[in-house]
This record gives sequence, structure tokens and C-alpha cells, in this order.
Amino acid sequence: MADFTHFDSDGNAVMVDVSAKAETGRVAVARGSVFMLPTTLALIQGRGMKKGDVLSVAQLAGIMGAKRTPDLIPLCHPLALSSVGVELSIDPVASAVHIEATCKLVGRTGVEMEALTAVTVAALTVYDMCKAVDKGMRITDIRLVLKSGGKSGLYEAP
Repeated sequence: MADFTHFDSDGNAVMVDVSAKAETGRVAVARGSVFMLPTTLALIQGRGMKKGDVLSVAQLAGIMGAKRTPDLIPLCHPLALSSVGVELSIDPVASAVHIEATCKLVGRTGVEMEALTAVTVAALTVYDMCKAVDKGMRITDIRLVLKSGGKSGLYEAP
């Protein structure tokens, strides 16, 4: 089992020193979903929410969330992201909005936290914009589905 990297030998929290690591191309993809009533989904699809276009606002919020990750997650390195993409799709069968975020950079540390934060912030934005009509929405299954680059190489979720 791997050791935790964010603690020193005395158990104190530390930011990992990545200065000796080589810069490599790194990509992370995360996904999540917001399940809701079919009537709520229809309002989103028809752009009928009073707060505006839910999918466009949530997409922008997700991108902004990725960029602000080190302000939200202790010990997370500030990164010069080269690309952040957030896609939201409507699934009428599941009555859900599915979210996928892809973050990229060339650097010394990965972008998994940025991709996960992008999905989370986008999902919270969907909830915030729709909560007046559906307080029972469920934000679920936020997870890393792909990571590439760095010493540990490729990870793909089963």
C-alpha cells in the first residue's frame, strides 16, 4: 500500500515538493451526475428556469471551479492549466444532467483535483439554479475516470 504523500514523518500536513519531478503532459477526466424530477429536467432543457440557462451557467462555473481548486483544497498546488473543458448533457431516460470535465497541462503534478472540482462545482450550480422547483435533486457518482501523465502513468476507471 502506498504511503500518504501529504504528511511528514511526524504526521504534520505538508504540500508535496514537486520541484524534482519532470514536466510531462497531464490529463484528467472526471464525471458526475445530478438526478432530478422529469419536470425539472424539462425546465432545464426548455431554458425555463428563472435564474437563466442552467447548462451554460453550470459549464462556466465548472471551468471557474477548476481554476480555483488550490483556493478550496488545502495543500493543492496552484497550476497553470492549459485547458479546462466542461460538458453537460441531458439524459431524459435517467432524468439527469451528466457532467464531464477534462483538465490538461504540462507540469510537475496532476490535474485530478481540478477535474473533480470542476464537476462538483458544475453539479452544485445545477442544484442551486433549480432548487426552487426541486429540492430533492441528488448529486451522485462524482469520480475520476481517466488520468494520464506523470510517473504513475495511465489510470482508467473500470
